[in-house]
Amino acid sequence: MVGRLGGYRILILETREEAQFSRLLAEQGADVLQCPMFTIHDAPDPAPVAAWIGRCIARPFDDLVLTTGEGLRRLVQAARRIDREPDFVAAIAKSRSFARGPKPGRALRELGLQPSVTTEVPTSEGIAATLAPLDLRGHRVGLQLYPDKDHHVLIGAIEAQGAEVDCVLPYAYDARAAETNVVAAIDEMARGRVDAIALTSSGQIRRLIEVAKAHHCEDRLRAGLEQTPIASVGPVVSEELKAHGLRTDIFPAGDAFFMKPLIGAIAAALGNTAPRSGARP
Repeated sequence: MVGRLGGYRILILETREEAQFSRLLAEQGADVLQCPMFTIHDAPDPAPVAAWIGRCIARPFDDLVLTTGEGLRRLVQAARRIDREPDFVAAIAKSRSFARGPKPGRALRELGLQPSVTTEVPTSEGIAATLAPLDLRGHRVGLQLYPDKDHHVLIGAIEAQGAEVDCVLPYAYDARAAETNVVAAIDEMARGRVDAIALTSSGQIRRLIEVAKAHHCEDRLRAGLEQTPIASVGPVVSEELKAHGLRTDIFPAGDAFFMKPLIGAIAAALGNTAPRSGARP
């Protein structure tokens, strides 16, 4: 499949895994237009994060729920800054770990660990459904959260099973810093300079629309999306598109809702058409 995307310009909005996604597309010959939706920073107050790491080391959690790969990596970095990285990795290795989809599992494998369970549906609801059949009475559950999400329903669902939940939020989003990137990407689509847009999270769709409304260019966004093939990584993203009156043009085959199958689906969909954004080499 090497070079199958040569001459095609693909817009990606990924932030947490942007470098990897861009590299995988470039390996297929694509011209990648990167548009970070927000910048990511460590939690503004490091003390609660350090305290959570300390509790984890002192008494490893019975169960550890990881919602994002970015969150685990930030926790490891925080542990490193307080000279506790080896202790922290050893502690989380003792917990039964639940990964919300493939990304936290990938971050665990970077540490030489494996998730005990990976949720079939990579959402908070998917986590709750995975944990629902388990007996959590008396368990201490470490829960890594992510920004811009109300987690009270998930926390309540776990507590309702008799568990004690200990939460940590290791990073924060700065959305305003990236708004100029988003507006520029909208303009590129509207001008017909993008062969496909690849969406890997439902939040990207909401953010696109939010920025377009704030900058009074929602009509331009919808015009751009109307003429640009939309690639969705999986059903959660496609449902979000549908909720906003948008369609899914490209979708991975089977139930492999990851970056590589998405790239394969994009290559297959675009392979028989001429690039709109430029001449194919």
